[in-house]
Amino acid sequence: MQPLLNPSLTVVVPVYGNEGSITPLIAALASIKAETGVPFEAVFVVDGSPDQSYARLREQLPSAGFDAQLVSLSRNFGAFSAIRVGLEHARNSIIAVMAADLQEPPSLVIELFKALSGGDKDIAMGVREAREDPGLSKLMSSTFWSLYRRFVMPDIPKGGVDIFAVSADMRDRLLQLKESNTSLLAQLFWLGGRRAFVPYQRLRREHGKSAWTLKKKLRYLSDSVFAFTDLPVRLLMGIGMLALIATICLSILILVAKLSGLVSVPGYAGTMVTILFFGALNSLGLGVVGAYAWRTFENTKARPLSILQSLETFQERHS
Repeated sequence: MQPLLNPSLTVVVPVYGNEGSITPLIAALASIKAETGVPFEAVFVVDGSPDQSYARLREQLPSAGFDAQLVSLSRNFGAFSAIRVGLEHARNSIIAVMAADLQEPPSLVIELFKALSGGDKDIAMGVREAREDPGLSKLMSSTFWSLYRRFVMPDIPKGGVDIFAVSADMRDRLLQLKESNTSLLAQLFWLGGRRAFVPYQRLRREHGKSAWTLKKKLRYLSDSVFAFTDLPVRLLMGIGMLALIATICLSILILVAKLSGLVSVPGYAGTMVTILFFGALNSLGLGVVGAYAWRTFENTKARPLSILQSLETFQERHS
């Protein structure tokens, strides 16, 4: 495979609650442009941010020193929907995703770009080897990604993946997947392709507070499980088999107790145990089936995954 001819770079930046980091973010992007030395643009997607992120970007981008697109969504659709919007608007041959809070070092984007410039990879992912977060945050993140690897995608690195870069062809394949209530990360692994992994150390957040809360992590894990695995169905089948064995054993026990005269009210114990046991099993089964039915119903609505409020383009100023 020959290296890409005249590679170019687009950096997609989802923005939510990042007004304090806008100035250093733009400076970081300018440094990426200078170091890569290739045609460059940044696509900022403001995901219904309640602060002044949009206003600060609109004020500073005309003099940022690089081409940029500023997209505003009509409300908060979530980081992964914002990333998809950025991917849709990217115009260059390599597209990288970068966090607006600068917890991933800007040098990582350069390394991801280099990994794809050879033309022999479709996707490059940043793999966290360490992080400068508080102890509780580290524990929660480690637990989340352990569950994700075990129940959703075993191929995902232990530290998880937050930042990645794709070729334009890989981006096009990804955008063909239109389902809602899903996992962008799991979609990337499901698509396959030729992967490269770049290790890095995640930095401490300097501005604002992360919107990636425990509630959102659990929702994301749930969506990923139901969208990419049949684990709940297999669990239900396993529980059903165990229930069958337990029912047989219980029936034998009740029969022995009845023949031994230990049951004072004929049929009462067996009836109550059977009703309670299978009632609980039936509720579990309905919950699993309902979860799949709801996600199928959501996808049949064919609603757009996001709605643009506005789109502005800023050209690099040349002296």
